[in-house]
Amino acid sequence: MSSGSSSSSRAEAAAAPVCRRRDDCRLCGGRAWTRVLTLTPTPPANAFVPRAALDRAQPTFPLEVWFCDACGHVQLRDVVDPVLLFADYPYVSGTSPVFVRHFADYAAAMVGRFGLAPGDLVVDVGSNDGTLLAAFKNYGLAVLGIDPAAKIAAAATAAGIETWPGFFATAIAQRIVRERGAARAITANNVFAHIDDLGGIANAVRTLLAPDGVFAFEVSYLRDVYEQTLFDTIYHEHLAYHSVAPLTRFFARHGLALFAVERNPSHGGSVRGYVQRRGGPRAADGSVDALVADERKLGLDRAKTLLGFAARIDAIGRDLKALIAELKGEGKRLAGYAAPAKATTLMYHFGLGPAEIEFIVDDSPLKQGLYSPGLHVPVVPAAALAERRPDYLVILAWNFAAPIIAKCQAFAEAGGRFIVPLPTVRVV
Repeated sequence: MSSGSSSSSRAEAAAAPVCRRRDDCRLCGGRAWTRVLTLTPTPPANAFVPRAALDRAQPTFPLEVWFCDACGHVQLRDVVDPVLLFADYPYVSGTSPVFVRHFADYAAAMVGRFGLAPGDLVVDVGSNDGTLLAAFKNYGLAVLGIDPAAKIAAAATAAGIETWPGFFATAIAQRIVRERGAARAITANNVFAHIDDLGGIANAVRTLLAPDGVFAFEVSYLRDVYEQTLFDTIYHEHLAYHSVAPLTRFFARHGLALFAVERNPSHGGSVRGYVQRRGGPRAADGSVDALVADERKLGLDRAKTLLGFAARIDAIGRDLKALIAELKGEGKRLAGYAAPAKATTLMYHFGLGPAEIEFIVDDSPLKQGLYSPGLHVPVVPAAALAERRPDYLVILAWNFAAPIIAKCQAFAEAGGRFIVPLPTVRVV
């Protein structure tokens, strides 16, 4: 998880506004806007709290989605202080077998496609626990992570993946070049949407990238968010909801070229982009132009296309709340499975709290024993399923529904059932 700002001390953060309203577009600097969606305000989506802090009210911040009338980029304008969001981050990639496999395949694809050789430097921006870099290291590559979550960075370094704590910026890029040389590959996965100063990050990438190097980034794709009504991917960490057309123009303005893109199912639907320096050695493969044309056909370059999003969200909410009310009326007990950031948006917007969901099972030790942001639903280990025996599990990490259901086979064999809330409400 990363930001374009440099690392700030907690004292500086305390003096700065916790949330501010941005006036200009992150990609083009335009100042003409259309608001296309308003969701229920929430606390930061990963602001889990211990029992001792339950009596303290957690502030909530606006969740409004805006369309830039100049370039078509979709984004939040209300920016929560990144130190508040990321300094004590509770998410680690390595707890998800799906992501471990995804990153192993990702590294293999990069090595094969771009001829990365032993000793070449790979830098991961927002490297988290080093899961992706560990996959690159298996190929003999030199690896370095940059991540602002100091505890996670220290743990990754102790585990053999050197990780510098801080926010990626030009100064850090210059230091890496001085001490390690230029990078043959830079990656930023599920973090390019977290960055307020995207221009600063693009300049830092250009500074660090070798002449024949590749910057690969992976983000949730606006097309999938729109087509599948994946509204819960909207939360304060995700400042941007990317489509290909605005990104192409953005990179060109910063001396870079987006030469290839590919879609994948990660997070319900993502796009991975490949970027090089302007004039780099790789020819565009046609994939960028193809997705831009698809976006235009779908109308994603027009604000009015997105204005009907709220009605579709409300319809899903009515279905889910009616189902839960029916089950509660029958005396059924419900729990949640997984406490991803997206659950905060879904539960707040649909009005689901401890009265509807008694507890949430999560596999991450960093979340167990804590309470969900704002709504304060307890987060517990998987052993609670056998101990507390709910009748239904609401799979809050719906993008991992299949592996979660497989993992909870004993729960199913004992008569338990599953509710998957998105893309459409279904009972398994």
